[in-house]
Amino acid sequence: MVGLALQLFAQTEQQIRTTFQTSREWRPTIDVRSDAVMVYGVGGNPSDRSGRVPFEERVKSWRERGYVTHFMTGIAWGQYQDYFTGEWDGKMHLDEGQVQQNGDTIWHGRMVPYIVPTENFLNYLKERHIKRVIDAGIDVIFMEEPEFWARAGYSEAFKREWKTYYGFDWRPQHESPENTYLSNKLKYHLYYNALDEIFSFAKQYGKSKGMDVKCYVPTHSLVNYAQWKIVSPEASLASLPSVDGYIAQVWTGTAREPNYFNGTRKERVFETAFLEYGSMESMTAPTGREMFFLTDPIEDWPRDWVDYKKNYEATFAAQLLYPSIDKFEVMPWPERIYEGLYKTSPDSDKKEQIPRHYSTQVQVMINTLNHMPRTDNRLNGSDGIGVLMSNSLMFQRFPEHNGYNDPQLSNFYGQALPLLKRGVPVQTVHMENLSYNETLKDIKILIASYSGMKPMDEQSHGYLAEWVRGGGVLVYCGRDNDPFQNVPEWWNSGEHNFATASEHLFKTLGLDRPFEEGEHVVGKGKLCILRNDPKEFVLAENGDARFMDLLQRVYKELTHDELHFKNYFSLNRGPYRVISVLDESPDRSPYVAAGSFIDLFDPEIPVLKTKVVNPGEQALLYDISSIKDRMRPRVLATAARVSKEKAEGNGFTFIAKSPLYTTNVMRILLPARATRWEVTSSTGQAVEHSFSWDEESGTAFLKFENSPDGISVKLAW
Repeated sequence: MVGLALQLFAQTEQQIRTTFQTSREWRPTIDVRSDAVMVYGVGGNPSDRSGRVPFEERVKSWRERGYVTHFMTGIAWGQYQDYFTGEWDGKMHLDEGQVQQNGDTIWHGRMVPYIVPTENFLNYLKERHIKRVIDAGIDVIFMEEPEFWARAGYSEAFKREWKTYYGFDWRPQHESPENTYLSNKLKYHLYYNALDEIFSFAKQYGKSKGMDVKCYVPTHSLVNYAQWKIVSPEASLASLPSVDGYIAQVWTGTAREPNYFNGTRKERVFETAFLEYGSMESMTAPTGREMFFLTDPIEDWPRDWVDYKKNYEATFAAQLLYPSIDKFEVMPWPERIYEGLYKTSPDSDKKEQIPRHYSTQVQVMINTLNHMPRTDNRLNGSDGIGVLMSNSLMFQRFPEHNGYNDPQLSNFYGQALPLLKRGVPVQTVHMENLSYNETLKDIKILIASYSGMKPMDEQSHGYLAEWVRGGGVLVYCGRDNDPFQNVPEWWNSGEHNFATASEHLFKTLGLDRPFEEGEHVVGKGKLCILRNDPKEFVLAENGDARFMDLLQRVYKELTHDELHFKNYFSLNRGPYRVISVLDESPDRSPYVAAGSFIDLFDPEIPVLKTKVVNPGEQALLYDISSIKDRMRPRVLATAARVSKEKAEGNGFTFIAKSPLYTTNVMRILLPARATRWEVTSSTGQAVEHSFSWDEESGTAFLKFENSPDGISVKLAW
């Protein structure tokens, strides 16, 4: 027991900055060298055969390679066939899957339905999975993707949960807006309760064994779940004592979902990713919960390596534009990234494993994240403009009623994209967090609409009114004629008799009927009402003109400064410089950075004096000129994890580790040109390599084949 306790202490005390998830045991081809690994599933991943290696052996294999081991599994799906087939308690439970109107179960895999989280299922998770994980010495648990499909809600299990929760018989959600709203509120509650119950049990059971168990929720963003028509508890979890943090599951697959801007429907991967990451960051920032950002060098849908690379750069740059986030899931499923076969190009049917240039770039990215600092620097641009969000964004998406539609979540994007596309770093604000002082602290103008969502409690209007009276400007956009305005809710029941949710908001702000379009002084602040649904700003060409004119004017009145428009974003994080240039802008000029940079998106990591970033492109640069002590040798950029660095006299040594069958490139700062260098394997054999020197930057370039056992490098000058 003493040995186990010491091991647990070591796991808890180590600072985790980077992690990844895998259902596999350690293998040399997937040893990506992050700080931690999330070993997936007691029984593995339903989509592979990883469960053939027992869970404890998989954990042990990663620990032996120096990784801190954590645990991840699904809360809405997983390798839980023993529950559904009756092996666990002698009863079949396939009736607990999520079922759509035509009677079909929604499946995640063979005999793996999306789950209605009943009390019995939660007891199964605790007994069969959570206990075993904690008994294996794991003190950090990730329960991912609490997902209830909006189109589901017809199973016998769901009908039973309905009767228990509401006290009256189930009602089909397709028959009325009221039934839809009630159905989705229940779906939301079921996973809110499920995670709280599982995490509370894990903490209590861990405590009984002398362990301090931490619990995290890897989840898609509210933006994505609303767009994909999935219901999840999202922001409300950030206030639960049992929840320690999140992983923002944002990647090409979510960010490439098309949206509308200027009348055109298309993929806008960078912009969507930026808003997705933003909605996750703002969800937790006021509550003090930890947040990891995820990127994926590929995606779930099979495409080609050219597509993957382009969109990986877009999402990677987007995540780095949030300066307070310095924890990252560097990838999911390295086994499919490094060992999977995908098309070589969009117009070819030939498939191959990851190209060497791309695996090199990915490893450079991972090792950049290992060192990515937080910064107090702000993203450039006119700041202080936010868009209000609520979990109820997910409640109105399916099915449609009375002919009202919201194509591609345009009522949300209509508030955000007109600003973002003009280079304004628009933020998101969660209604669920309005009770925290930090939530509106830096917001000058808040844009809101109840066209695609509704306030879930009346207290939020009190907080908004207090903020406006203190000097904030609230811009409300909406016709308030969608069919969900009339669902029986707090604003039209009990002591309230308001026709729409916004009427209660306006009354709280001191206005009287009729609540017409216009501007109203409220204390030191102002309420501006536009009687347009936000979707109108993006569904038609130049549909956002009046909206943007209003924002420009009130921003100048409030700040005595112009609302500056541009076609790029940039941020400095220590020596790293992140740049993204927007397309679809009147300004089609490239961004030109001048200085001395290492181009980290180029797998040859060249030194550049000038970097040109064209519209629709991103860049990540290492600013060599930012280095103050140029006499201290160090590795500036690398496609391997470097350890045991030692500078002594006129020499510098270190060990580099990275997956097998990948190529390492390194840019190393030295006080003088190297006159001798050795590159050897862990067994002392000479390793073939190439070496060059860049006199102007004072950096050496090394290139050789990686090894998870380590390559030893010795340099002298």
